[in-house]
This record gives sequence, structure tokens and C-alpha cells, in this order.
Amino acid sequence: MAINPKLESQLIACITEHQENVYRLAYSYVKNQEDALDVVQEAIQKAFAAAGSLKNTTSLKSWFYRIVINSALDCLRKKKKVHIVDDKAMELIASGSEDAYADIDLERALDDLPDMYRSVITLRYFEDLKIEEIADVLKENTNTIKTRLYQALKLLKIRMNDDALVEV
Repeated sequence: MAINPKLESQLIACITEHQENVYRLAYSYVKNQEDALDVVQEAIQKAFAAAGSLKNTTSLKSWFYRIVINSALDCLRKKKKVHIVDDKAMELIASGSEDAYADIDLERALDDLPDMYRSVITLRYFEDLKIEEIADVLKENTNTIKTRLYQALKLLKIRMNDDALVEV
């Protein structure tokens, strides 16, 4: 299906404007620089391939974020293994950004969360999306997102407290 020039320019503008956030989002799932770049590239290809079927351009950002998340989850399913991030790689990703995980315990606790909870936490607190935007990205009801966010924070608190107890 051919993409109209106006939609193509809107998609290019969206991808360009959110490129760093999209990369961080992909990286938060795959924990590997090369895989994150592959996920972003695959998401861009999928977005252009499916753009002709997009009916509402007002949700372009949410639509693209959803493609990135799905591509990251596909990558994880293909790999079926955990990647450990070394300090040097984390510094390269952070490069002065305030969104980097400052606490390794928090990063581990986030990694242990099921995908549905990790996605909500990542989109809300690391990508700074509103509840309604998260609901749009994940194609869920806003009340479902609120519930998942509450449950995810509760799980994180339990895991962080458990880790603190183990260290003592």
C-alpha cells in the first residue's frame, strides 16, 4: 500500500523528534546497544510498511511506540536470553541523560517484572507519558493502566525491600 507524502513527512518528523526516547525504550527491553538499534530499525521499517493503514494521525506517536515495544518483545522472544549490561555500555547510553537507571537494584527489580508491568513503568516514569498516552500505546483502558501502574509500583517496592533485607 502506497503511503501519501503528507503522512510520510509526519512519520519522518515523529521518528526524528522521538529518536532518543525510542532508542531508550528499545534498550530498556533488550539491554544491548546493537539489539536496540536493530529493534529501532525494524520498528521504522514496520511503521513505513503499515503507515498506509493508519487511520488517525493524531495518535502517530503512540502508534509508533507500540511498534517499538512489539519489535523489542519480538527480539527478546527470538533471543530467549538475558543480556547483562556493563557499566561502560550504560554510560554510553546515558551520555548525560537524566533518564539512566542510577540504581542497579532498581534496574534488576524492573527486569524481574512481567512485561505488562515493566512497559507501564517504563512508559510512565522513563518516557514521561501520561496515563492516557500509555493506554493508547498499549491499547488498553486507562483504568487498566492505572491498576497495572499501582500493581507494578507495589511489586517494585516489595522487590526493593526484599533486596535491602538480603544485603543486611
